[in-house]
Parts: sequence; structure tokens; C-alpha cells
Amino acid sequence: MNSFRTALTSYLSNNSISLSDQILTLGSCFSDAIGGQLNASKISSVVNPYGVIYNPHSLHKIIRYTTLNHVPPENTYVQRGDVFLNYDFHSELSSLDMNNLQGRLKVTIQTTNSFLEKAHWLIITYGTAWAYEQNDTGEIVANCHKMPQREFTKVLLTQKRILESFETMYQELKAINSEIKIILTVSPVRHLKETLELNSVSKSVLRVACHTLTTQYKDVDYFPAYEIMMDDLRDYRFYKSDMIHPSRVAEEYIWQKFGEKYFDGKLKSFLIRWKEIQSALAHKPFQPSSIGHQQFLTNTLRTLEELKSLTNVDQEIEAIKSKIN
Repeated sequence: MNSFRTALTSYLSNNSISLSDQILTLGSCFSDAIGGQLNASKISSVVNPYGVIYNPHSLHKIIRYTTLNHVPPENTYVQRGDVFLNYDFHSELSSLDMNNLQGRLKVTIQTTNSFLEKAHWLIITYGTAWAYEQNDTGEIVANCHKMPQREFTKVLLTQKRILESFETMYQELKAINSEIKIILTVSPVRHLKETLELNSVSKSVLRVACHTLTTQYKDVDYFPAYEIMMDDLRDYRFYKSDMIHPSRVAEEYIWQKFGEKYFDGKLKSFLIRWKEIQSALAHKPFQPSSIGHQQFLTNTLRTLEELKSLTNVDQEIEAIKSKIN
């Protein structure tokens, strides 16, 4: 009998992620989703430290800021009303004081640089190939920050331009961390403001660019989040109410596929135990002081103590201890 769906086959990666690995995620809001899952699974991760960024050129640019440990030049700052922002970063990195913003960006870049030097993986999620170019400088911006539209020209990044900026970024990244591996994804979130037709154009450019990069670099891999959402799930019940973003169920399914492809055996075994711990930590008893629940807490604490040698569970241990009479 037909299964009535096209399930995407997961192939094991040649390189696997272990519990001790460090991972940096950058890119669209889908990077937040993957990064959140990594942190919740006790995998050391820094998630979108520069805020959500969608186009490849801007993503490669902030990685270059990070690898070179360079602060953004003066001409990238802009003032909107009494708020100071930077064209190369998300608006969550803003301030009412210019010096404060410059200081925040400097610290964020330095901190991310220190992490990236030791990181095992860099996960980049491209959101759109559409970008905005400043008319006076010709520079691509990560965010227009609601400045007048007449100051920008909307452009479609070509595969050639994406590959060239990736190459520059890649060489500088390898100069500070020769062992790091890169996973590319295309965000399954559709950009409807571009219209469905132009969203398809954008995603196709991104997908072809990712394919080309994986053929050119042996340590660059592609994870098919976009294909899982579009072809495997392929149903509006897997979207949030806006009919654009994947639902929690869809995110969990894509995360499961990610783990199947990349996690080593020890990490997969750990995550089975960790899921039980998460359920225990979320449990809300009717009678916290009952003998049964106190024994349940004691058993959970014992399991956490056994996991101390694998990962940092100090916060969870203290939470359980605070509930034991």
C-alpha cells in the first residue's frame, strides 16, 4: 500500500557530531531553531550572536568580522531617530548611545571569535538570495533598519557572487581554525513579501549555491531542511498559524533528521537518557513532599550525577536538590 508521502532518506554524514563538540550557528531564524535544540541537548553552542541575518553575502561578511576580530567601520553605523544601529547586524543590536553600541559589537565579535577559534562546527542557514544595496556606497546591508527605501536598491545575489564571498570567508576562517567543518542549510521559511514566484527564484539560487559549495569543499556539507519541509512534510498542518514558519512538530521532526545524519552513537545514546531527564525536570507533582515524589527526585538526582562526566549538568542538579526535603 502507498505511504501517501515522500519520506526523505537520511544518509549518515562522513563526519559526526559528538557531545563534546562546540557549534556556532548563524543565519536566518531557522538557525535559532536548530541552535535552541543543540543547547537544549547540552551540546555547547553559540546561537546567532549577531541576530537573524538572511542573505549569504551579509552572513559571510559577519563571519569575516569574527575571524579577523575586526570592528565594523564607521560608515556602517546609522541613526534612526534616537536609536543607533549598524547595517551589518540585526536591529536587536542597537542602542540609544553610539559608544555603547560600538562597545557591544566589539565585545560580541571578540567573544564569538574566541569561541570560533575552538569550534568544531559552523552551521550557516541562508534565508534569501534577495538583498539590499546602499545606493551611495554600493555595499550590501544585512538590515535596512526601516531607513527610506530610496536609499537602497533591491538586488538578487547571483551564485557567482555568493561563491566568491564564501571563498574569501572560508580562507580566513580556516586560517584561525583549520579543523572546523561547515554545514549549510536553506531555510524552509518562505519569504512571501518577495511574492511566491520570487521566493522560488531566491531559494533556487541558494540551493544551487549550496550544492556547488559542497562539491568544491570536502569539509562543507548540506543538510536538507528545506527539502524536508517542502517535500517530506508538505502539509499546512506542519506550519504555524502564519502559514509560513514551521510548527513545533515540524521543527522536532527536522531536528530528528538532523540527529540521524550527524550525531555519533554516544551522543544518540546520551540524548535518549537526556530526554527522560528533561521530562523529569518538567514534571509537576500534586504533592511535592510525598514519599513517592521525593524518591523520584532522588533517583533523578542520581542519574544526573552519573551524567556529570559527560556534560555540565550543575544547573539541573541544583534545581533537583532545591526540591528534595
